[in-house]
Amino acid sequence: MFETLDEARKACKNCTKCKLHKTRTNTVFGEGVVNNKIILIGEAPGFWEDKQGKPFVGKAGILLDKILASVGFSRDKNIYICNTIKCRPPENRDPEEDEKEACREYLDTQINIMRPKIILICGRVALESMFNKKMSITRVRGQWFDGPNGSKMMPIFHPSYLLRNDSREKGSPKWLMWQDIKEVKRLYDTL
Repeated sequence: MFETLDEARKACKNCTKCKLHKTRTNTVFGEGVVNNKIILIGEAPGFWEDKQGKPFVGKAGILLDKILASVGFSRDKNIYICNTIKCRPPENRDPEEDEKEACREYLDTQINIMRPKIILICGRVALESMFNKKMSITRVRGQWFDGPNGSKMMPIFHPSYLLRNDSREKGSPKWLMWQDIKEVKRLYDTL
């Protein structure tokens, strides 16, 4: 475990623990406000994230920023965003177990140093990484789970999933996400 986020970021930038280092352009450690209230953990960097070295900067990132802004959250003001793994898997495939394991020290450092009270788990891959087992995001999204250091964790849909499911009708993924983010904001406001 690293002592500081800067120490972990530097080690991550030069990491060669798994094969993903051979195909990355940049590592994507995380960005936003380092705080003890809320972090969002995504799955893995995509094409644009790999190019820019920042999480959630493509179309899914634009939608995520809109979702967060709808309840007053912003990566410039009050949320930290990172991924379970820090390098882009080729063709945006799901990360393999050894890749998740290689990056776990970086993610654990982020969680243990920030000690967030709320952890948003964004998407199926992040969900399975955090719980270390196969799970269905549609079955558990919107529910609170006990997390590390006394935190509360809520799985939410990944914005890329919402981009593929455009309906806003009651019960649709976008409608459910709106319910989830309002619940997150409700808890956040009590902290």
